[in-house]
Amino acid sequence: MSAQSAEGRLLSHSPGSPTVLRILLGTQLRRLRTEKGISREDAGYSIRASHAKISRLELGQVSFKQRDVADLLTLYGVTDPAEREPLLALAKQANAPGWWHKYGDLLPSWFEVYIGLEGAASSIRTYENQFVPGLLQTPAYARAVIELAHEKAARSELDRRVALRMARQRRLDSGLTLWAVIDEAVVRRTLGGPETMREQIVFLLDVTAERNVTVQIMPFDRGGHAAAGGPFSILRFPERELPDVVYMEQLTSALYLDKPADSDHYMEVMDRLSIQAEEPRATRRFLERLISG
Repeated sequence: MSAQSAEGRLLSHSPGSPTVLRILLGTQLRRLRTEKGISREDAGYSIRASHAKISRLELGQVSFKQRDVADLLTLYGVTDPAEREPLLALAKQANAPGWWHKYGDLLPSWFEVYIGLEGAASSIRTYENQFVPGLLQTPAYARAVIELAHEKAARSELDRRVALRMARQRRLDSGLTLWAVIDEAVVRRTLGGPETMREQIVFLLDVTAERNVTVQIMPFDRGGHAAAGGPFSILRFPERELPDVVYMEQLTSALYLDKPADSDHYMEVMDRLSIQAEEPRATRRFLERLISG
């Protein structure tokens, strides 16, 4: 497939998230570079940057300068204006701010990337061992979680952080499929007080009545399991050009894996977790017993 037809198709079907547009563009630039057998070091030299920046560009982790894209296309032998223009236009679109831009003062750059991916994903599978997943939190529970990390924040800041988390949940009303495996400790740990936890568990029962949300509890009596290393999420996108992305959050950063060998491994782990955990109907009965007891 020619660069023109591939990139033209990307532009006509590209999602609105600038994060995903950057990943789409980065994926195409990586393909062009490897087809020419050019190293990241040489590519970086051509745009007066390091090989590390080329890596970040190809992963869609930073914004693109159109001059850099133009120089890279020249290096990769893409000289026909009809083939260059779609990619340069994509670079311009990819630099547009996302809906979460107004919360930029609250968000570290590594989490902005995740919100962009979340906004474009068609499905997310996640394992959590400490908190209810953000997309399934009630406002009161979300505030209790946020206060753990921002105990000195002003009330107005906490309000905005909760509002951001609630805004993210709108994805559940617009086609996103969410499948979460949650450790029993998550629903046993009282955050925000008994009433907040009761409200949260009732919300889980309500939301799992919808076809696009599945929750499974991993009970204590299962012993050890495949995700002993900690929580992670796997995001899948409707665009065939985009690989699955594995996301693992840390205290001050995050790890994103998009190589098939990595995402396939984590998908196998997730499949094993889903087999080990209570199946969805049994999970609902578990949660019902929890709030009645």
